[in-house]
Amino acid sequence: MANETNKRWFFRNTDRPDAQAEDTTPTFRYFFKLLWRKVGKLLSLNLLMVIQVIPLVAAALIYIMGPTTPTAQSPLYAPLIGTQIAGNSPVAGLLLNHFGEQLDVPVLTTGRLVAIVILVGFTVLTWGWQNVGGTYNLRSLVRGDSCFLLSDYFYAIKRNLKQGFFFGLIDAFLIFLIVFDILYFYPLSYEFGYGVMYAITVFLGILYLVMRFYIYPMLITFDLSIKKLFKNALLFTMLGIKRNLAMLLGFVILIAANIAMIVGGLSVGFSVPLILPFFYLITLLGFIAMYCVWPNIKRYMIDPYDDGKDEEMTEEQLPTPEAGD
Repeated sequence: MANETNKRWFFRNTDRPDAQAEDTTPTFRYFFKLLWRKVGKLLSLNLLMVIQVIPLVAAALIYIMGPTTPTAQSPLYAPLIGTQIAGNSPVAGLLLNHFGEQLDVPVLTTGRLVAIVILVGFTVLTWGWQNVGGTYNLRSLVRGDSCFLLSDYFYAIKRNLKQGFFFGLIDAFLIFLIVFDILYFYPLSYEFGYGVMYAITVFLGILYLVMRFYIYPMLITFDLSIKKLFKNALLFTMLGIKRNLAMLLGFVILIAANIAMIVGGLSVGFSVPLILPFFYLITLLGFIAMYCVWPNIKRYMIDPYDDGKDEEMTEEQLPTPEAGD
């Protein structure tokens, strides 16, 4: 009797035909419910995607932590020090106190330069593939599909090998160009002309940040040219303005929370928060982005042609998005 009871317990029918289907509408509340369910997968996926940043961090450490040489920060230092030595001018001495600040600039030896080039080159050459593999898994997690992280990661790369590589080069170049311009114009932004250029660069940077989170999901889902990917991504930045703003707000809150955690930890001599973001931050940012952008892609590019399942569509089959959000 006891064996029969145990058998009924372990092999009982758990189907509930009267159970209500879960509401999977991509709302703010459902985001946290889905995030809690997928947190294990996200942490595992982060181990794959962190390869994007580890070589860059290593290259930065090689550059920063090597030997340095002092150099003048201002170009006025040389003529001022010459005037001071030649004429012992009190005015030159006063100006030297203001313009004579010295900086320790890292010295690049041949070995360090080669190491940095290899690390940065590896990241640039694999940038598109890494984003393609990670995006494929994030899309599966947001849609609720079956997700086998490692096999799906390399399946997506193999499936989008050529386009993923070439768009990765474009993506890496645009990111470098935007970051370089922001760093260049920021110290000069107190002047009106440079301030305008700085504001324009920041705006373009935010615009491209939003666009690239649409480009990668479209790249792995549809058969589109790179030109069409950029065009559609630009349309989605306008059509999905509410969800795009929610995505950016989520980024700001998450990054600010991590900065506060790091600063707070260092202030009391606790350095562990410095490495914690390497275990979750990349995929958590990606999950926020995918949760916000995928409903827009589905609404305008899949639902009009959906016959019960998501199928790949060619560029000729793609519907033209209409205004609205």
